[in-house]
Amino acid sequence: MLALSNREVLVALGIAGFVNLAMVMMFASVFSKSEPGISDISVAYHALVPLLGIGAATVFLISLIASGISSSVVGTMAGQVVIQGFVNVRISVWVRRVVTMIPAFVIGLHFNVVDAMIMSQVALSFILPLPLIALVVLSSRRAVMGNYAAGKMTVGAAAFTTVVIVLLNASLIHQALA
Repeated sequence: MLALSNREVLVALGIAGFVNLAMVMMFASVFSKSEPGISDISVAYHALVPLLGIGAATVFLISLIASGISSSVVGTMAGQVVIQGFVNVRISVWVRRVVTMIPAFVIGLHFNVVDAMIMSQVALSFILPLPLIALVVLSSRRAVMGNYAAGKMTVGAAAFTTVVIVLLNASLIHQALA
């Protein structure tokens, strides 16, 4: 079960990472020279049509959707593992899906896409450090993880990465509030 879960997470994160990397590379190569100053996804989509054709604009749109779905799947799976494993609460699949999707639809209907993305990133910057710190602490404890407890090298790398992420999040919060 754990091995299958690890593979699912690696595949989902890998797909999201490659899609995001491809979009950033395409965005940088196409728009840095021809359309500087684009700060809205819908403007980027419409600017792609004359530059690279409708096919590229469609791939860009599908990539955004795939990236969002992949990220949502990983977040939902992580939440499910935590709730079922540590809190020992079982929630139906449909309830989980509704609870995780409704806020996204509400925000999407009431806010500009770019504003919604910025607000979501600022919210994540406040929230993300808590589970990261808990993950590092809990995964290193034998009383919690048993034989699966992380070793010192893994805990050190995870702690370093967590500190970097927390500092980057603090920087984002500072920029958003300034």
